[in-house]
Amino acid sequence: MINNKNKSYLIALGKHLRKLREEEKLSQEDLANDCDIPINQIGRIERGEINTTVSTLYLIAKALHLKPKDLLDF
Repeated sequence: MINNKNKSYLIALGKHLRKLREEEKLSQEDLANDCDIPINQIGRIERGEINTTVSTLYLIAKALHLKPKDLLDF
């Protein structure tokens, strides 16, 4: 269970990720394939439903041609 303090941060991260993904004109499926992770995981991150790992954030940043810190700069 995610506590409420973390929930707002995870939702903000998810919105930022969706914006960055859409700027790259990638679907959730494209991004998931580029990261070799399940498509539903991208959706759950974007909706702020899960607290993803640093390793997954690294894969996502790499697929979006960003530095990992850029995912957290919102």
